[in-house]
Amino acid sequence: MNVPSILNKLTVIAILASLSCTLIVITPTRARAANSEVAVTDKISPDLRQLIQSGQGDTRVRMIVQSNDTSSSSSGVLSGLLGSLLQVVNGVLIATLSNLNLSVIDAKADSAEVVASDPSVSYVSLDTEVHSFGHVTNTTGAQQMRAQKNFLGLNYTLDGSGVSIAILDSGIDKTHKLFSSQSGKIKFSKDFTGENRTDDPYGHGTHVAAVAAGVSAPTNGIYEGVASASNLVNLRVLNANGRGTVSGVLTALDWVVANHKTYNIRVVNMSLGTPAISSYKNDPICQAVRKLVDAGVIVIAAAGNSGKTATGQKVYGGIHCPGNEPSAITVGASNTYGSDARNEDSIATYSSHGPTRSFSTDSYGIKHYDNLVKPDLVAPGNKIISAKAPNNALARIHPELEVNNSAPADMKLMYLSGSSVSSPVVAGTAALLLEANPNLTPNMVKMILMYTAQPIAGFNTFEQGAGQLNVAGAIAIAKIMRTDSWGTPSVGSSLLTQSAPSAQTTITGHAFSWAQGIVVNHGVIAGKELLTKYQRNYGKGYLLGDGVIETTTSQSLNTHFWTTSLALGDYLLTSDGSPLGGGQVFCPTGIMLADGIMLADGIMLADGIMLADGIMLADGIMLADGIMLADGIMLADSAKGDDTPGMR
Repeated sequence: MNVPSILNKLTVIAILASLSCTLIVITPTRARAANSEVAVTDKISPDLRQLIQSGQGDTRVRMIVQSNDTSSSSSGVLSGLLGSLLQVVNGVLIATLSNLNLSVIDAKADSAEVVASDPSVSYVSLDTEVHSFGHVTNTTGAQQMRAQKNFLGLNYTLDGSGVSIAILDSGIDKTHKLFSSQSGKIKFSKDFTGENRTDDPYGHGTHVAAVAAGVSAPTNGIYEGVASASNLVNLRVLNANGRGTVSGVLTALDWVVANHKTYNIRVVNMSLGTPAISSYKNDPICQAVRKLVDAGVIVIAAAGNSGKTATGQKVYGGIHCPGNEPSAITVGASNTYGSDARNEDSIATYSSHGPTRSFSTDSYGIKHYDNLVKPDLVAPGNKIISAKAPNNALARIHPELEVNNSAPADMKLMYLSGSSVSSPVVAGTAALLLEANPNLTPNMVKMILMYTAQPIAGFNTFEQGAGQLNVAGAIAIAKIMRTDSWGTPSVGSSLLTQSAPSAQTTITGHAFSWAQGIVVNHGVIAGKELLTKYQRNYGKGYLLGDGVIETTTSQSLNTHFWTTSLALGDYLLTSDGSPLGGGQVFCPTGIMLADGIMLADGIMLADGIMLADGIMLADGIMLADGIMLADGIMLADSAKGDDTPGMR
């Protein structure tokens, strides 16, 4: 495969209806009412709507109520609710998160209709369960993971000093020497589960935190974190069973919005999630992530572990929330097979693939899927050795996970697999980039990580995004980006202090070319000026994909945002790594989406499933050729690891 130009051949998931391929994302002409008025988007989340329609409207539930963007604070919601609305629906106000402009209430499910009718309310959704993305693997006779430092090419003195990483997870065991050996490493701890503890009885958060920022000395640098000198902020949102709630995560994110400057939190890691049902434009966690990114905080999200079914069939569309949020850096898992050499790496079979399948529903019942290209990149996530919290639930259930049984309690190690382990690898890398250049914005960091990534042959864009993390290449770029106070630069102004380096990195004797492009929205953008020239959406308050103009037949770059020499990609990679050509299918045998939809040759994916001859199918119809449309979501609970029995 010609890797130097891989992103030139990676794709527009194609908004272009003229492309002939199995999977095309388009914006079809929608059915309209007789008066031609545009349908209004339903303000109630699909899962809450389904609960009401199932006849369980009398069930009391917790709901997240968001106010309109025009409201100056959460008082926009409360003025409607507290005045008389809560009394009308016999509801109870549980919490107000003023920094996120939302409230949590307890009421009957069918009262959502009344709440949503209030003009100050923009969206009402269920307070559903959130869980870790830990993907436990059987270690019997298995190889142990090599040191991250060699594989990632960390041959420099940067260690993340001065940067704080907030870990939203199951807690951190502060007594473990990978944390306690650095005085004051954990700057703050707070519980959001109601269990009133900040240690880690589940065992996931300690492992994740050490991958991102575990210190070097206790293991002589072998199992140190990527940013070993970074500080940590421990925000416990998952309980002793590895479960949490949307409201708990939102409360933690609300705290970060209010306190990120106090603790110099520049990076947030979220190795957790919930099925991505509501469009990122409505989902409350996605909205909170966007607010943090707009404030200058980088948010790293695990893609999820829904890459295959329990029987091993590959599925697409399993990206979880908040990985479906375009402002987040969404990370999938690669498999390095326990070696430093990068020429044999692959995508872990369990790692979730795009496109994102979150959606909104209009008043005519038509679903509008987001269908974004995700993940953004992948990073090592298979059998990663890191800190083990004492007596944690994961190790009790799976004692084979422990690596060094004879070590003292404060130095025990274990290994886990999953995108939840890949995510902190990227979080630590982001801290290194910020140490090298504190003026980098979240979108600049995201661009650098994708541009310098190593595309992995044999895997398409929905599986790997731009490619595998290349820390050494990313650092090389961060170091030569401007660090002066440049105010508000114009589009096309110089971004580097010297000429751009050769787009190639050599790690452990293996040379590879960079992706040289970025994944955005429904396609890719390639070109050297991504590095050398300032693009408007590198600034705060923008999405990296802003300025990509999409119509039903074409897409282009708005020169108000982008310089003119950049190329908008119009190719997908096929599953064997070759570029999609005229008439070829995306996957030779068709693909299955994680929401139960099977796509075969000649089917266009849009807001609903449309056959090539223009027939629109409704949910629940089974065709003779095996196309099944279903409403259910396949959760990662059934996903298994590459070589082992798995669990969530």
